[in-house]
Formats: sequence, C-alpha cells, structure tokens
Amino acid sequence: MSNNLKKYSSLVSQTDTQAGSMAMLYGAGLTEQDMQQPFVGICSNWYEGNPCNRHLRDLATKIRASVRAAGLTGLEFNTIGVSDGISNGTEGMRYSLVSREIIADSIEAVMGAHYYDALVTIPGCDKNMPGSVMAMIRLNRPSLMVYGGTIATGHWDGRTLDIVSPFEALGKKYAGNIEAAELYAIIRHACPGPGACGGMYTANTMSSAIEALGLSLPYSASNPAVGEAKEKECAAVGPAMKILLEKDLKPLDILTRESFENALRLVTVLGGSTNAVLHLLAIARTARIPLSMNDIKAISKKTPVLADLKPSGKYHMENVHDVGGVPAVMKYMLSEKLLHGDSMTVTGKTIAENLAELPSLTEGQTVVLPIDRPIQATGHLRILGGNLAEGGAVAKISGKEGQKFEGTAIVFDNEFDCIAAIRSGEVQAGHVVVIRYEGPKGAPGMPEMLVPTSAIMGRGLGSSVALITDGRFSGGTHGFVVGHVTPEAYDGGLIALVKNGDRITIDAENNELVANLSEAEIAERRKNWVKPALKVKNGVLYKYAKQVSSASDGCVTDL
Repeated sequence: MSNNLKKYSSLVSQTDTQAGSMAMLYGAGLTEQDMQQPFVGICSNWYEGNPCNRHLRDLATKIRASVRAAGLTGLEFNTIGVSDGISNGTEGMRYSLVSREIIADSIEAVMGAHYYDALVTIPGCDKNMPGSVMAMIRLNRPSLMVYGGTIATGHWDGRTLDIVSPFEALGKKYAGNIEAAELYAIIRHACPGPGACGGMYTANTMSSAIEALGLSLPYSASNPAVGEAKEKECAAVGPAMKILLEKDLKPLDILTRESFENALRLVTVLGGSTNAVLHLLAIARTARIPLSMNDIKAISKKTPVLADLKPSGKYHMENVHDVGGVPAVMKYMLSEKLLHGDSMTVTGKTIAENLAELPSLTEGQTVVLPIDRPIQATGHLRILGGNLAEGGAVAKISGKEGQKFEGTAIVFDNEFDCIAAIRSGEVQAGHVVVIRYEGPKGAPGMPEMLVPTSAIMGRGLGSSVALITDGRFSGGTHGFVVGHVTPEAYDGGLIALVKNGDRITIDAENNELVANLSEAEIAERRKNWVKPALKVKNGVLYKYAKQVSSASDGCVTDL
C-alpha cells in the first residue's frame, strides 16, 4: 500500500529519529507489516454499566478485524460515556451534556498524540454521537461513525415498553393509579438487552441526523444493536475506510450547509428530539459552517412530520428498520424533493447515488406516512422568541398538545423541588411549571427534565400543564414543553424574574414565549435580582460553567 496513505503515522512508524516511537509500537505487538500500513484509530464508547454502551467493545472487535482484513492497521481505544437514563433525576445528570465535550476532547487527544491516519468511532448513548463527530471534524482525517444501534422493545402484560415507560409509570404510582408491584414489573421489562433507547429519542435522532450528514454508512442509524444487520455493517467498515484513505475524503470534504439541511429535514420528518437543535448547532460550529436558530426555524416551517414514532407516536426505531430503515425514509424524502441528493457521503458517493441502489419503504407500511397525509404539515421543532426567550427557546410541538397554552406560573429553582411538588399534588391543571437555574451555567451542565415531564404525563396532566425551563429535555419527553430558554436564569434572563401566579403564554403559531408583565414591573424585579454564586467551585463542572456558550450557540466550550 502506498505510503502516501500514511500521512500522519509515518512520522512515528517509519522515521529513524522516532526510534522510541517505533520501539513502543513494536512493544504493543505491531508487526513489520502493521508498521507499513495506515493506522486507523477505532474508538468505542464502551462501558459495562449501560445498555446503550455495553456491547460496543464487541462491535469494535468486529470492526478491527474488518479494518485489518482491508490491509489497514486497526488500533482500538476507548472514551467515556454517561448514561442519561441512569442519571436522569439526579445531580449526576449535570455531567451528561458535559460528557459530549470530554468525548470530543479525548478522541482528539488520542488521535493527535499518536498520529493515527484515520478514525472509526463507535458511540452508543446520545452525547456519544455528537462528541464523536465533533472530534472527527476537529481532526479532519478520513473518518466514519458506526452507531451502536437501537435496543429491542420490552414487553410485559401485553404492553410494549421502552425506557420512558418506567419514568411515566412512576408518575402513575404518584397518582395512585398503579401499585408498586406493577411499577417494578415495568422497570424489569423495559430494557431487554443492549442498544440505545428505542424510540425517536435523542440517540436515534442523532444517529439518523449523522447518517443524513453523510458521516455513517447507509443503515447505520436504524440497524438494531444485536443481529446480522449490525454485524454486516461492521464487516463493511474496513473496505469503506480503505476507500476514504485512498480518496483522502475527510469530514470537511463531506459537510456543507446542504448536509445540515438534510440532517434537520430528516430529524423533522422523523419527529426527532429537541436535543438535535443543540447538537447540530455544536457540530456546525465545529465545522465552521454557519447555522443558526433562525435557520432551524425556517427549515422546520417547510418540512412535515411523517413518522409515527415514540414519544408522541406509536412505533420504535426497530419498526423503522423493519420497513426499510433510514435509507428508505431518505429515499422517499429525495423523491419528494426534501433532500439535497448531491451531498457527499463516507461511501465516496453522493446521497442520491447511495439511495439509487437501495430499496424503498415497504409497501403498505404505516410507520412513515405519505407527504399528503402527514402527522403534522410543518415541523415539530419550534424556535420561540418573546420576552421570556430573547435569545431563543426550543419547543417540541407534535400537534397533539394544541398550538397555544396560557396558564399560571408555578416556579421552582431546581428540578428536585418540582418533582416533589408534582408528587404531592401541588402542581395542578392550568399551571405553567417553570424550572430555572438548570441552564448550561446555572445547573451547571443543562440537565434533562425527563423525570418532571414524565411525572406530569403519568399523573394525567399532560394536556393541562405546560413546562418551561432553561434546562433541556430528553428525546423521550412529550407534552407542552419548552426548553433551552435563553438567556438562562443564571445570566439574568427574564425566566429568573418570574414569580408564582404570573401569567405565561406559549404560542407555537406565532413562535413566542411571553411573561405577561409590564416593562415597569420587569424593571422593578430586575433591580432586586441578585446573580447567584455558581453551584460548583472546582472540577469538570466548574470548568464547563466558566467556558460554555449559551444553548442558542450549541453549548460549545471552544468558541
């Protein structure tokens, strides 16, 4: 193989002045042949304590074998992950979004230090994916991402379950509608094995978005975590990496403004997570491709929701796989002029060229509806302004909640007080729940509010209570909810000044989030507001709070 494919690794494997480097590599078990071949870093987010990640080491082993069979030298390494499902509702959730930056930093550090020529990332849980892609972009070496895959649905007592089921069952128990034994049965059967949370929650949203960006092989986003499809994908990685190296095709050769439009349109068609806004803004900033909240608003206005997927719909990602997978959805979108078909991908072909060879959606399927019978004619991701969100906020409006909600504020300075109030029955129909000081700086770490929103749904208040926060939401959240409120409370946004009893209007038709207060009243309250101290004084959360940008800028730490 030509040495020009060893643009980086030749320095440490073939240069006499790097005698120590070569000695270490031989000591690590490399052969003479290995030293002559391009070095491919194979990074998984494996760790044992989470279903999304527990199988990733096995996938890495299969990918390493494929890479080596293609005449490349595969070298495995690991980075971290944080389980949102485990940490939600605890102080540990503050580390979740922070982990995205740690993942990007750690992959960049290993690849940069060891002069690997190319990169395969193998993420599982949701922050794993944008973190991996941000590292791929920073390094800008031939790279692709292999998604760990979606979990199978759980089953109990004739019901189909997923990770959101126990969260909502807990709300039902608070309301006295189920007993502890039923709650425990749901807990035991919700997650039957390896794979990321099965609805169109953040992990499956981001895997789909990244496939549409062109950074994964076709079907990666919808292949189940366990089974022949994912094994075939792993076996295809070696040949794909060889093509990428030979073409010197890198992430910044693939990513364009049109790539991000493709990703956002697919996220909208699938009814994906609000976290996609945060992560795609961050990925675009890393790639230095202009993308703003207003751009996302414009794309959402022109794109329908077609997939009947959880959390608001009926189906899971395994059902998408059964009817043709993400490529079949994209093929339908291309036929309806909802995609830029000339965007490049890691196959070395354009999206249109990839899709031309692949089958369409299964005839008669009901998972993805036709464009003339959409679930919603315009997008579910709404970018709101107004006096409560002068820097923007993100709402997820599926159409089932209605388009407008006006109610009375009930205010909490953290999610835990809110959870206690929902449990005690203090939160009532007609309330707009306000959870503040949960932003990227104020929390710090911008945790998800899945436990409060699930408790609201479980109590049967989903259609009569709204919730706004400067934190964010799980992809499993549904109901009338608004997150990513900026400026956040810690920075003195109006959300910091709201009091119990204030009237708040959420208007998804006019894209406004408004506290019905006079300018004089706002000015008076602002005079009396005191900026709180940071909740942390050292460690990674402190560093994050000191560096992080606002949610409207993607919560990046290197602007």
